[in-house]
Amino acid sequence: MLDALTVVTAVAALLLTAWCGWAAYRDQPTKDWHFIGMAVVSLLAVVQLVVGVVQLARGQQPEQGTTIFVAYLLGAFACVPAAGFMSLAERTRWGSITVAAGGVVLAVLEVRLYDIWGS
Repeated sequence: MLDALTVVTAVAALLLTAWCGWAAYRDQPTKDWHFIGMAVVSLLAVVQLVVGVVQLARGQQPEQGTTIFVAYLLGAFACVPAAGFMSLAERTRWGSITVAAGGVVLAVLEVRLYDIWGS
């Protein structure tokens, strides 16, 4: 996997966490700007998913197994969009907290993907 892409995705997820955490602290729900941030982070996760699948198709193998690697890739891909949809259902500060939690989860998944690939 591309180490730089993993780091950029994790950092972007943590920035989204801080941004939505700040909104929650100010007692605000997620707003349109937050959804643009979620789209950027989700796009990075899609790029990572594509890169991971292409590397698997080329015959490269993760150290800890292909199945678990693909499962984590799919989880990373779905994490922020799922949190975004949940925040639409909860239009209070708890929606912002949900997205912030999704960003933390994505950052942790990125660290785990790095470990699974064995860079």
